[in-house]
Amino acid sequence: MEGLSLSTPRTVEEVFNDFKGRRIGLIKALTIDVDKFYQQCDPEKENLCLYGLPTETWEVNLPVEEVPPELPEPALGINFARDGMQEKDWLSLVAVHSDSWLLSVAFYFGARFGFNKNERKKLFQMINDLPSVFEVLTGNVKQPKDHSGPHNSSSKNKSSGKPRQPENHSKAVKMPILPMEEESGDEEEEDDEQAGTLCGACGDNYAQDEFWICCDVCEKWFHGKCVKITPAKAEHIKQYKCPGCSTKRSRV
Repeated sequence: MEGLSLSTPRTVEEVFNDFKGRRIGLIKALTIDVDKFYQQCDPEKENLCLYGLPTETWEVNLPVEEVPPELPEPALGINFARDGMQEKDWLSLVAVHSDSWLLSVAFYFGARFGFNKNERKKLFQMINDLPSVFEVLTGNVKQPKDHSGPHNSSSKNKSSGKPRQPENHSKAVKMPILPMEEESGDEEEEDDEQAGTLCGACGDNYAQDEFWICCDVCEKWFHGKCVKITPAKAEHIKQYKCPGCSTKRSRV
C-alpha cells in the first residue's frame, strides 16, 4: 500500500519501473508463493486485498481507511471467494483483478503528474510489451514450438547449445538455446520464437546464456534464479516440478 511520497514515480520510466515491481510481486504471490498466499486469504477474516509493491514483493492486507485513498485500491474481499470456487478459477480471477489494478495505479500516476498524450501512449506501449499477470498465470503466452510435448524426440533439442543429449537425459537441465549445428535460416526463426519465451515465475523474457529449467508437469519454463535451481543442482533432478505444481499436488 504505497502512497504518494518523495519517491513517488513522476516520469514515464519511473512509473513503468513502479508498474514492473508491483507486477512481479503479484506474479510471485500467484505462482511461487501461492501456498502462502492461499493461507493468508482466510475467508473467516475481514475484506482483504492483494497488494503488489514496487519492491517486487506482495502483501495481503485490509484496505486503507482513508477516503479517498492516495492510490487506487485493489479488488476488495478476494478471500471470501477462495473456498467457493475451484482454486485455479479463483487464482485466475485474482489475476484479472490484479491486472486491472496495476493499470489503474500506473495511469493514476500519469494523471496525477499531467502526462500528455504522447507520454500516456508511451507508457501504455511499454506496459503492453509485458504479458499480463493473467497470461503468466495461465500460460496463455507465446511459447516455442517444441513446448507442445514434453518428450517429443523429433523436436529441436534446447540444451546448453551442444549436440543432442541421449533420450533419457533429464529435461531439468535443458535451456532454450539452439544446437550449434542448426541451419542459419532455422536459427533465425527459432531465435524469434525463443524471444517470446517467458519465465513462469517473473514473466520476463528469455535471455541468451541464462540458465532456464522446464517443469515436467505444466511444461512452463523458469529462470533458475527465480525457482532457486542451479545448473549443478538440476543435473541431479530426474523430474522437476515447479513450486506451483508442487504445492497444488500437496493440497490434493
